[in-house]
Amino acid sequence: MELGMIGLGRMGSNMAVRLIKGGHKVVGYARTEETVNRMVKKGASGAYSLEELTQKLPSPKAIWIMIPAGDPVDKTIQALQPNLDSDDVIIDGGNSNYKDSIRRAARLKKNDIHFVDVGTSGGVWGLTEGYCMMIGGEKKVVNRLRPIFETLAPGLERGWGHVGPNGAGHFVKMVHNGIEYGLMEAYSEGFALLKRKEEFNLNLHQIAEIWHHGSVIRSWLLDLIKRAFAEDSELHGIEPFVADSGEGRWTVFEAIDQDISAPVITLSLLQRLRSRDKESFSDKLLAVMRQQFGGHAVMRKENRTKTN
Repeated sequence: MELGMIGLGRMGSNMAVRLIKGGHKVVGYARTEETVNRMVKKGASGAYSLEELTQKLPSPKAIWIMIPAGDPVDKTIQALQPNLDSDDVIIDGGNSNYKDSIRRAARLKKNDIHFVDVGTSGGVWGLTEGYCMMIGGEKKVVNRLRPIFETLAPGLERGWGHVGPNGAGHFVKMVHNGIEYGLMEAYSEGFALLKRKEEFNLNLHQIAEIWHHGSVIRSWLLDLIKRAFAEDSELHGIEPFVADSGEGRWTVFEAIDQDISAPVITLSLLQRLRSRDKESFSDKLLAVMRQQFGGHAVMRKENRTKTN
């Protein structure tokens, strides 16, 4: 098949390469000429404007957007529309909010343009391992794009599927990422507890290796933990700052809207937010309250500096 790829960052470029290796023709576009040129060297046809990208694709066109969620997606779709024809397809493979995907699909449908939302998981490993894809949209359109999904996925019939109408793909991916938050938090807390038990002098890399085989908590995440500990078991130079790209928040909001108790996912999100508070006012106030009602000592910055 022939596909336009908008956004040639880590995910977009790797997906384009996997498609090219699978025999597909990819027309790549990015904001900078240098990025497009790098993709051309990897076998893609370069486009230096959205208009050029659409001109290089046969009808009906299939264009995959792999850019940050939110306003950038809306602006890109708006810029593409004048150059699209009836029966063309726009695929959003980023981490968009499922409600935005429903809205975008409805708007494009008025011009007989199809929209497919693809919740994509796999990160930087997708190029070699394949991508897990949760797909929302019209079944006939998804079937038309099947060769693309089969090439990107870990296998022809594995790791991808049409999960429902527009919005369903990004909804399933949102919940997927919420679960991911909880799993990552559990692993982090468990290994922190192991590390704190200093009298046992535990080897965290060894333990991750043991758990990786036969344990009920073995997973790809544990595999990545093992890899990280093999490189540096003390994680020197890593700041305890954890970002979130939005899906965890949306999962928590959705749980509240649906009256579903999701304490693990919610707390894992709050822990990420807490990691960014280098100067925690709430912790300061907790210390002061303990001092006020119980006379407990308060550690001053100068004292902590002397003891470190």
